[in-house]
This record gives sequence, structure tokens and C-alpha cells, in this order.
Amino acid sequence: MTLKLTDFQNLGQSSIQVSPIAYGMWRFAGTDVKTATEKIETALDVGITFFDQADIYGCDGGGSFGDSEKLFGDVLRANPSLREKMVIATKGGIVLGVPYDSSGAYLREAVEKSLTRMGIETIDLYQIHRPDFLGHPAEIASVLTKLREAGKIREVGVSNYTPSQFSVLQAYLDFPIATRQPEFSCWKHDPLRNGILDQCLEYQTTPLAWSPLGGGTLTWTLEKAQAENQNLANLLTKLDAIASEQGVSRTVVALAWIMCHPSGIIPIIGTQTPSRIRDSWSALEVKLTRPQWNEILVAAQGYPLP
Repeated sequence: MTLKLTDFQNLGQSSIQVSPIAYGMWRFAGTDVKTATEKIETALDVGITFFDQADIYGCDGGGSFGDSEKLFGDVLRANPSLREKMVIATKGGIVLGVPYDSSGAYLREAVEKSLTRMGIETIDLYQIHRPDFLGHPAEIASVLTKLREAGKIREVGVSNYTPSQFSVLQAYLDFPIATRQPEFSCWKHDPLRNGILDQCLEYQTTPLAWSPLGGGTLTWTLEKAQAENQNLANLLTKLDAIASEQGVSRTVVALAWIMCHPSGIIPIIGTQTPSRIRDSWSALEVKLTRPQWNEILVAAQGYPLP
């Protein structure tokens, strides 16, 4: 299978077109504006136009709620011309100590605060970060619809939703959910079988894969993997063999594996190193045969396909 992803793709059934790889900003906070600008400009230079934020990003590593969006906004305020080159996504609905709130009042307030922190007029893609078991889908759908009609957001997505949670929210919306974010990598591959990717194909919803490198697990040394998990060691060995054949890095092969799926998965890379941002784009040039793709899956799961 030769990847043919050099052209932009639409987010779901919307008219928003994005790059086939997104830049995730979970670890973006905590740097100065100059350093942050370098990361963003590197992503744009290689072809990445899709930037994925969340209001809670910044809390990890000693930061505060909203720090990542604020730093992102500082970059845009210092370089206003960058905004027109981007599709900006963010997420809301996680509240420290609650931990989830998808009530209409909270989501309305969260959107306004995200807009202020980033200094933008419209969020291109607004996503419910995690399902709120106490949130009624009719109320969630109503506030999302009103925010969309008011021009505060352009399209809607969900993150970490099960297929049934997705279906019930979609039932209350008069427009299609554009995206959904599951954790997905060749190491964490449950969406292949739990219905998430099948449902994306059914609804023409674009999957956005968070932790496409298994939360960094796929960057481990082979020695560390062998000490922890033999399946992981087998997976890294398989990825390394293909990477060596094609003259690319192991992580590039892992990204390419994700993007081979017919649902059009967009991996969200989170590296803070400009050279690795550039390297990720090489995934578009990787060629995986069907046997190779299946061999990677078999190595990860530790048993053959039936």
C-alpha cells in the first residue's frame, strides 16, 4: 500500500481541509514565545496546517489550566499572519476536581475562554474532550449548535467517545460530527476492533489518533522493551526492519501504519523537537505492503490473525 496523502483532506463531511498529520500541543506550554514560534513555523514549513489544542493542556509539568492555549495565542498575537495558514482545533469539558462537565453553561463559557486565550475569533474544530456521564446529549447538542450558528466554532468533534456515546450525540445534532479522537497506534490498536474506526467509515467521520507513538513507548530502546514486554520488543524489531529497508526512522513507519487505514486517520504528533517534526512528514513517503501492515499488527498483539 503506497500512501497517497500529499493532498489535504476534509475533516469528515465538512469543507475544512487539513494536512494528513496534525501537530498536538499537549506539551506545548512552558516555553518562551520565540521557542514556541519555532515549533509552529517548523510544522507549517513541512506542510502541517492542523493544530490540536485543549483548554486543559498546560496542567501537566507544573503548569496551569489554559497555559498551552495562552502560549499559542501569544505566538499568534506576535505573528498575526500565521492564523490564516492554520486550522485550529481545541477541546473542552475537563474540569480539574470534577472532572467532566459538558453542561451547556460550562461549554459556552469554555469556548469563550479558549477564544480569548488564543486571541482568535473562531475555533475551526471544537471537541468534547471526554464524555460526561451526567451530560444529556440533547443539551450538549443544543449548545454546540448555537455556538456553531454564532460563528464561535465551525465544526464539532468528540474525543474518547465510545461508539454508542457518539451515536446518541449525533442523533441530537442536525449536522454531522466531523471528527473523533481515540487513542490509536500500532501498539494501542483497540479501535480496529471496538467499532470506533468502523463507525468513522459509516458516518464519514475523520479519526484523529492521539498518542500515535504509544505515549512514547514506540521510541524505547529494544533493550528496554525486551525487559518490559516481549510483544513490544517484537513490534519494535519489525518496525526497525521496515525502517531500515526504506531509509526512514522507526517512528515514521509507525505513523505510516496508522495512515494506511481506509478511514483516513490523522495522527497527532506531539514532539517538541523541530527535527522530529520535520521527520514525521517522511511518513507520507513510506510504502507498506498488506503483508507488512499485518505483520506489524501481529507482532504487537502477539498472536497470528485468524
